Amino acid sequence: MAKSKTVFRCQQCGFESPKWNGKCPSCGAWNSLVEETIQPAAAKAPASRKKADLSNFIQEVDTQEDIRYQTGIGELDRVLGGGLVKGSIVLLGGEPGIGKSTLLLQICEFFGVSHSILYVSGEESTKQIKLRAERLHVTTESLYLLANNDAQSICDTIAACEPDIVIIDSIQTMQITELSSSPGSLTQVRECTNLFMHTAKQHDIPIFIVGHVNKDGAIAGPKVMEHIVDTVLYFEGERNFSYRILRAVKNRFGSTNEIGVFEMMESGLQEVPNPSAMLLEGRPLNVSGTCVTCVMEGSRPILAEVQVLVTKSSLPSPRRTANGFDYNRLFIILAILEKRCGLFYGTLDVYLNVVGGFRLDEPSGDLAVALCLYSSLTDKSISEHVTAFGELGLGGEVRSISNLTQRILEAERMGFQTCIIPKQSMRGLQSSNFQIQLVGVRTLKEAFDFLEQPQV
Repeated sequence: MAKSKTVFRCQQCGFESPKWNGKCPSCGAWNSLVEETIQPAAAKAPASRKKADLSNFIQEVDTQEDIRYQTGIGELDRVLGGGLVKGSIVLLGGEPGIGKSTLLLQICEFFGVSHSILYVSGEESTKQIKLRAERLHVTTESLYLLANNDAQSICDTIAACEPDIVIIDSIQTMQITELSSSPGSLTQVRECTNLFMHTAKQHDIPIFIVGHVNKDGAIAGPKVMEHIVDTVLYFEGERNFSYRILRAVKNRFGSTNEIGVFEMMESGLQEVPNPSAMLLEGRPLNVSGTCVTCVMEGSRPILAEVQVLVTKSSLPSPRRTANGFDYNRLFIILAILEKRCGLFYGTLDVYLNVVGGFRLDEPSGDLAVALCLYSSLTDKSISEHVTAFGELGLGGEVRSISNLTQRILEAERMGFQTCIIPKQSMRGLQSSNFQIQLVGVRTLKEAFDFLEQPQV
């Protein structure tokens, strides 16, 4: 009879060690190795295995039927790629209290009209879920509640009842009793997710799984969990802001470039159909160091306000702070301004912020950041009717960007009158098709010269 084996497994990266270490040799995490006992699998006779069925040719697979459920929330459908795919398993991660359980309970009201839902909670009792449902005005009669944390028992219930949709809240509370490790450990989370995945594929039932995040912002426990599931969604947002951004990190059935924007209200999460208006709300007028740029999130153009404050430093080494913008990219832009434009920031503190908790992840915001740095240094305000987008090269040139037409149309829709763009990008544009004034610039100096002109 085979004996059980004791190993120490890292709860961050899954590294296995025969002895305990204070620091994981693989990922460097401290105090992350936990003792686990591995039980040997029972040996099976080779004759008991069934031969795999190879009768399903790809040409014979029918994809014409509707295999997606609409969630009733347009922003969530956008991020999922058009809806919830049957038989898929979706991991929803985020910090505690950001709105994961709220969003999933809200979609139950729409699903309950024509589908049955099983809501499984390992953290709350059925009474607590009922109270939260009443606060969110979820009154559907097709919602079934189950307070249980035994993964095998839950899968047996799913197989017996066969609901249309299943919600697991949360994976860190689930456990398989045959495993000796505690709930939330790497082994338990991985094996429970595997069990739910096989159940979803076998019965063609979509399953939502809620996953908490650790202090580093990653889904607690395993990265291996992201390889098991079909879709990984992250809720982002600051605690002091009411807005939430839902972003797809992995999606086997759609694009990972789309985002969904929500606002947390007393009655739950509400969709924000116009994120540009939300991010530009309350803009200051006649204040130096502020400019608007446009970024593409999937197929959606979004306007965001960039603010920069340049002030005299009292420290031997001036301070640089960037919130919502790449910190190293800020240093590159400062170097370009000093070398190519003759501006000096060596003894000045620089503080950069993207309003609304939004993050600029593409280089199209470089030009707006450079204009804000110039405006704050010279204390000359940029007109509130001006927007700018373009990438900067190390030679001080303004380089072309993609999806320029969509960005211009979004700026025009939001009431802007002037748009500063790369000169070479204007070749493929018909300026007569736009009501907004297009100003093409080849270098940063040309952009600064335009700002020096009197603005109407």
